[in-house]
Amino acid sequence: MDIGHRMKELRIQYGLTQQELADRSELSKGFISQLERNLTSPSISTLLDIIQCLGTTPAEFFTDEEPEQLVFKQEDYFEKENEELHSIRKWLVPNAQKNAMEPVLMTLRPGGSSEVHLPHEAEEFGYVLKGAIKLFYGSRSFVVRQGETFYYKAGKKHYIENFGSREASILWITTPPSF
Repeated sequence: MDIGHRMKELRIQYGLTQQELADRSELSKGFISQLERNLTSPSISTLLDIIQCLGTTPAEFFTDEEPEQLVFKQEDYFEKENEELHSIRKWLVPNAQKNAMEPVLMTLRPGGSSEVHLPHEAEEFGYVLKGAIKLFYGSRSFVVRQGETFYYKAGKKHYIENFGSREASILWITTPPSF
């Protein structure tokens, strides 16, 4: 492992200058520069201090894992059709339920709807890509048309419905995941 390169990579990732890292770790800017260019090696104690100042752990610093997948293609999506509700739900990020947010593409045929969601701890955002829907939130309802968005804390019973004669598509993002 190239310790100097990893140190520089994390420093830049966290938006620190060499001087700021030097100040935080009580070292000189010149020493940080030499470490990053692998012109010198730190003691274990100094390296542990730098790792802590970079906001990471030794395990994370020395992990040489491949980067996680950042781009997802159609073949990565998981799709579930609900014939009873006339809807298709497409998870755009595989295994997103383990992440902080869950993006879903919801397609509603005319007369279709999502499941009724009971109150839960989450925030939900939707963007109507095609058609128009009716959003039911507690005792209120709202028409949301193509190009419009909705956002709410999911503290009341809620669901969406396609009241039109054309298919509707909605990008629906929940944090934390609840689908």
